[in-house]
Amino acid sequence: MQFFGGSEISPSPPAPTASGNNAHMIYVFNRNGVCLLYREWNRPLHTLNQQQDHKLMFGLLFSLKSLTAKMDPTSAEKGNLGVPQLPGQGCSFHSFRTNTYKLSFMESPSGIKIILVTHPRTGDLRESLKYIYNLYVEYVVKNPIYTPGTPIRCELFNTTLDQYARSIA
Repeated sequence: MQFFGGSEISPSPPAPTASGNNAHMIYVFNRNGVCLLYREWNRPLHTLNQQQDHKLMFGLLFSLKSLTAKMDPTSAEKGNLGVPQLPGQGCSFHSFRTNTYKLSFMESPSGIKIILVTHPRTGDLRESLKYIYNLYVEYVVKNPIYTPGTPIRCELFNTTLDQYARSIA
């Protein structure tokens, strides 16, 4: 099965852009802002509780999506700030970088949002995010005992994701 015009899931994911374990954490949200998955690999400092952290991250994404749509220089029709855009509609952002981390973002046509936070020198992760989404489809969505909209508790998905995250540079 393929999504986003790529090839089918294969044992060889997209090659990392450099060497090392640079993935810090991942969030997966559904279209309603429910955090379906949060995993961390390299996050030494926790400043918020988990629920506050999830709300802050989803709010950041919502605001950035609204702002990029409003600032789009190619569209004469500007939506209202705060009005959600359909996936693939209008201008969107893929990542931003600070001096301490890089946040990469992808939204699927079904509204699943995947956020990967990595080292700031990590390259373009769009292909990696698509690969992670395809893992989500194969191991979670197609799992007959998974109930959509509930937290992801699929050990095979988590193990495969952890292995892949260790290879991201």
